[in-house]
Amino acid sequence: MRPDHVRDLSKILFLDIETVPQVYHWNKLDPRTAELFNTKTRFDQERSGKSPEEMYGDKGGILAEFGKIVCIGVGSLRKEGDQYAMRVTTFHGDDELDVLERFVDLLNRHYDTDDHWLCGHNGKEFDFPYIARRCVVHRIKLPRLLDIAGLKPWEVGHQDTMNLWSFGDRKAYTSLALLTHILGIPTPKDDISGADVARVYWEDKDLERIATYCQKDVVATTQLYLRLTGHELVRDANITLV
Repeated sequence: MRPDHVRDLSKILFLDIETVPQVYHWNKLDPRTAELFNTKTRFDQERSGKSPEEMYGDKGGILAEFGKIVCIGVGSLRKEGDQYAMRVTTFHGDDELDVLERFVDLLNRHYDTDDHWLCGHNGKEFDFPYIARRCVVHRIKLPRLLDIAGLKPWEVGHQDTMNLWSFGDRKAYTSLALLTHILGIPTPKDDISGADVARVYWEDKDLERIATYCQKDVVATTQLYLRLTGHELVRDANITLV
């Protein structure tokens, strides 16, 4: 049985993913895929009054059945004296299979025991299941931390900073940007937001810009976790971006 909290912070892998639609424009989808997207999002369309094309612009990248992962950012902590140091890197590329295989290899080699954890912001609802679903699509064997079928909730090695902030309240989503702002956690000024990722990928073809944005979110998530669990933040001088 897992403990309620993580005692050794070096056992946590902090992560964030960036996703885009597999096809940028609605009119480029094959008819069957378009039909299935329309069916899956029909109730959202009715509630919002949006057309299938508008809905695809909103959700084409965030639904794992129609999107793909172009970047997985990861961060880890290690104790250096009385302070923590952070190392952040990304797995990114146009080939989703390659991105996933490199990430899964990291988990299998270094995060494969009962005392290891994944942590993301809204990770339980988005990042973790999205990665798992795309692994299944590509027939990649799920690593231990994502292979949660049949486990009891307390056996799953997932931490989520949004859940930590909720204190049991499940009514609303609270963004990473809002929490870092109100809790006084310094974050770099971003030149893009999550809403820009698909455009930057498909139009600007600037994957490095997306990877840099993803790294910043990993740093912010890690600092937020430290703040929410009563630890000192990592100093900027102790953050290494690889």
